[in-house]
Amino acid sequence: MAKLKNIIKQLSEKDYKEIYDSLMESNAEKSAYVLRSLRERQLSDSKIMVELEVNANAYYTLRSRLNQKIEEHLLQQMESPRTDILRKVANLNEVLFTKKRTISIATLGKLEKELQDYDLASELTVVYKSLKKLHVHTPEHFNYSQLYNRHIAFMLAVDKAEDLLSDYIKKYGNYYFTGDPTEKLGLNLMMKEMQNVSKLYDSHRLYIYQSCMLIFHRLFVEPDEVNNEGEAIEDIFVRVQKIFETYPLDPLYYHLNLVFEFLHLEYYNHYKVYRQSEKYYEEVNDAVATLLVNYSNYTFTARFLISKLERHLRNNTEKSLYAENEGLLIDIEAETHDVPKHVIFICYRALSSYYVGKYDEAAKIINHLLNEVSLKKYPFVQMEVKALLALQYCMLRDFELFTQLTNSIQRQIRLFGKDACENVMLFLKLLRVASSEAKKEKAKKITLIIPKFKEVLVDYFSPTSLIKMDENFVEQLAAIEGQADA
Repeated sequence: MAKLKNIIKQLSEKDYKEIYDSLMESNAEKSAYVLRSLRERQLSDSKIMVELEVNANAYYTLRSRLNQKIEEHLLQQMESPRTDILRKVANLNEVLFTKKRTISIATLGKLEKELQDYDLASELTVVYKSLKKLHVHTPEHFNYSQLYNRHIAFMLAVDKAEDLLSDYIKKYGNYYFTGDPTEKLGLNLMMKEMQNVSKLYDSHRLYIYQSCMLIFHRLFVEPDEVNNEGEAIEDIFVRVQKIFETYPLDPLYYHLNLVFEFLHLEYYNHYKVYRQSEKYYEEVNDAVATLLVNYSNYTFTARFLISKLERHLRNNTEKSLYAENEGLLIDIEAETHDVPKHVIFICYRALSSYYVGKYDEAAKIINHLLNEVSLKKYPFVQMEVKALLALQYCMLRDFELFTQLTNSIQRQIRLFGKDACENVMLFLKLLRVASSEAKKEKAKKITLIIPKFKEVLVDYFSPTSLIKMDENFVEQLAAIEGQADA
């Protein structure tokens, strides 16, 4: 919210008036009221909520929509001059066939400078190709041929970097759902390949793509304590910010700023500097729907949902997740083809329901996931998801479904061996104690198992590790009566 207030205060009078008028014309009076209150009256959030007579969730939705409206307006202003340049490139043949040679060369020279300012390498190849033709009988032909070839090669390098980053994120999803050392080796090789591509040219664009991958790699694949060679992460952040400030009209950089806010957040979470991470949490959380839907080729966006859960568990505010989701995640559509992201998103929703006692809803969400998506490729995550579902059945006292499900999980455990599935075994042990007929010292038995469960660390996604196992959890499990007692 702090970022929204700062943006509104820094808007020019012209931009502010245009945004306000646009909101009023589209019958978004409440959003317009929030804009005016933050700009002219500088009211607190609580005061605005009282005046609008809305609850926190509705107000959160209002300010998110206002933020989106402001971003759209600023982006439109940003793209206007860029669009003019692209139109000129598209109409180059009109110049070449209707103007004198000297005028054509002068026009292309001016266009070359404008394209360089915007770092539009692809469009520059069109300009150099035209200049090469115009100088076919002069010594300058060789120079423009070289520039044309260089920009074609550079454009291919940028495409390669983009593809590498997208493939890396996809492979990381597989690694995070298997913990397979072979997948990890593949990630390390892709990281080296990205660094090699980046070294081909002294390019800020290649550096940005490399930084997206490198920071994430050091945080989640090869922790910085192990691999501390090269530029420090904080230095990378500083250099990236300078690049963004140098090219303020670049639409790609404008959008990638969100990726680096997310990486900042994860960097401070990684080193447990939570006070610093809070500076970035609110900004990323405001844009969580956009991050999840539109940024999956640039970073592993589902990681934010895990960090969000962990933050709420630290702050004992996990019960607020359910209501918050209604405003933030309403526009997100299921992406079943991206299995890791989809599974994490569904588990996040199920856990949000679980923490407000909506066990039946959580069970339906997980059941729908298991019926909709095949997890045979990720057997350990499949066991984890089933274990989470077993918890819901346990809380619902549906012992028949609980027994069927735990027997299914046990069969999978026998296939992979007890040592490989110790975390799931201990979690099921917790639930079996809770659902047993014996009432004597049930809470004590559960309390003894919990530390053993927490000691088992796994390399893959583990939704059961996001269950808050405090005194309240123990009391709830201990209060469950076994099938014979029910």
